[in-house]
Amino acid sequence: MGSLGGEPQVTEDCMGLLQLLSNGTVLRSESIDLITQQIPFKTHQTVLFKDSIYHKPNNLHLRLYKPISTSNRTALPVVVFFHGGGFCFGSRSWPHFHNFCVTLASSLNALVVAPDYRLAPEHRLPAAFEDAEAALTWLRDQAVSGGVDHWFEGGTDVDFDRVFVVGDSSGGNMAHQLAVRFGSGSIELTPVRVRGYVLMGPFFGGEERTNSENGPSEALLNLDLLDKFWRLSLPKGATRDHPMANPFGPTSPTLELISIEPMLVIVGGSELLRDRAKEYAYKLKKMGGKKVDYIEFENEEHGFYSNNPSSEAAEQVLRTIGDFMNNLF
Repeated sequence: MGSLGGEPQVTEDCMGLLQLLSNGTVLRSESIDLITQQIPFKTHQTVLFKDSIYHKPNNLHLRLYKPISTSNRTALPVVVFFHGGGFCFGSRSWPHFHNFCVTLASSLNALVVAPDYRLAPEHRLPAAFEDAEAALTWLRDQAVSGGVDHWFEGGTDVDFDRVFVVGDSSGGNMAHQLAVRFGSGSIELTPVRVRGYVLMGPFFGGEERTNSENGPSEALLNLDLLDKFWRLSLPKGATRDHPMANPFGPTSPTLELISIEPMLVIVGGSELLRDRAKEYAYKLKKMGGKKVDYIEFENEEHGFYSNNPSSEAAEQVLRTIGDFMNNLF
């Protein structure tokens, strides 16, 4: 401990890229190479993208991705993608998230909406959940107004009746929160209709360790880092059993009577978060009346679909998401 009146001490350090000081100051490194692995920024001849602001008070932006042309002239479904990063890192502009959204737009022939959201510890939960809700409200406004953004003009090219929410890691937790918040039918978002949710390696927590958490660390992720993310993102003093971390914690509201849209849960077989994702999917499924599919990719680690996008497993993920979307119609 430093002496009274001395320099503030580092109380939390995430890979040197994010530090929380004893006086509450947050230091963020400008370099993200350690996280993005110097992944090149991908361009695609058949996909356009641009940035747009969706929440002026908090200066929050999103990135839109749109296929230039389609083989058929049917309106494009909408995929809303929430990036990962333990609620503490990440942006639509990070290369691996950007590249994944380009691939989503191209492979699924969809308009992809990738919002940024406020990050912890400057903005602890539920800030990210509030921003996720604001992003869907912005999308509803596009449909109601006939297109504030010219990419939505007239609604002729976009099918607001076929919207899907895809969340990666902490984004998967956000997808869960939205599914519970809006329930089945998403009447509040009319004419936008969310038809399904895809949770990819969802970031859930709990005080009691799972077998996969007690297993070996991953190449880019370990249990100590996961715990730091929770300490930095949850309300001060909260444990990992807080309802925002643990959907089935001792104080979490029951999901038994909540009607939700169909879900697809995707996880790598070597993920530290595997058991929590598996438990989540199977507990929901056992409740009855909830359509939840669980798919595990053997030997794959957290974020394999965006960290190694040219792999066969990553391509299979895209096919799986496409089948999930198509099978709902």
